[in-house]
Amino acid sequence: MCTVAVSFEPSSPVPLLVLAVRDELLVRPWEPPAEHWPRHPGVLGGIDLVAGGTWLAVDPAARRAGFVLNGRGRLAPEHGRRSRGDLPLLAAAGLPVPDDLAAFDPFYLITADLGGAVMVGWDGETRTATALPQGYTVIVNSGDDPAEPRAAHLLAALRAVPRPHPAAGWGAWPALAAGEGIDRADPRALILRHTFGDDLRYGSSSVTLLAIGPDLVRYDFAAVPDEPGPVTLTRVV
Repeated sequence: MCTVAVSFEPSSPVPLLVLAVRDELLVRPWEPPAEHWPRHPGVLGGIDLVAGGTWLAVDPAARRAGFVLNGRGRLAPEHGRRSRGDLPLLAAAGLPVPDDLAAFDPFYLITADLGGAVMVGWDGETRTATALPQGYTVIVNSGDDPAEPRAAHLLAALRAVPRPHPAAGWGAWPALAAGEGIDRADPRALILRHTFGDDLRYGSSSVTLLAIGPDLVRYDFAAVPDEPGPVTLTRVV
């Protein structure tokens, strides 16, 4: 996953809202959200069929979610390397992130619940932990980087529309999640498409809208269509 927007408003009936987009090689197989992992009963998420993990996991009963983005820095040694897709499962299940992160490539892992969101960063050498502030935060592959064009544009777009009331609907957020009609090659674009070499395509494969409150968990998911246009959200919870 390469873009996550978190809105945390502790005074709201639904304190935590998330808009998340996964970017990946488009030939990499996956399946949509379900309870895919017997070792983590009750945890929902889309499954990456190559490594068996996920980019975003939700435990509705615990009112907790975890999501991971690839980071930048020194890669882990090839021998013994672990998939970053294990990390959201641990986070959603309320399990600790390993103390020793040397087996993981760089990442940003956000764990979010009714108390707020915490981001663990790893660049291959140094581990950081940051509590996300109230209001909006947009995380990309360079972390909480409001100067990055995509993050800057999405942050401004979120602040320009009313915060949704997800019990009734998502308001303007599905249009934001569909890319707002911005060209997919534009540095500001939330929804990406790039081609490398002999038609090796990379881009946005799915969109998630997530709301967590004391009386509501709403988890909506959509695969990103090849052609620009609206996304068709399916409610998971």
